[in-house]
Amino acid sequence: MKELIEYIAKSIVNEPDQVVVSEEDTDNGKILKLQVAPDDKGRVIGRQGRVAQAMRTLLHVMVARSDTKEKVELEIV
Repeated sequence: MKELIEYIAKSIVNEPDQVVVSEEDTDNGKILKLQVAPDDKGRVIGRQGRVAQAMRTLLHVMVARSDTKEKVELEIV
């Protein structure tokens, strides 16, 4: 899951070397934190949050297809 978010983010930003995805385990599941260059935040979020929502949807699909069924959230920092 972490690799998918990293791949998508690197594909749409202007500075792909500054994309960092960290994974944090919590009691409720996992939190993926996406960090990009300040100028690229708008590209990752998209108009009205559509790009960010699409990435979250892909994460939910991956969780639904896996056997773990854990909760995964995406935060853009």
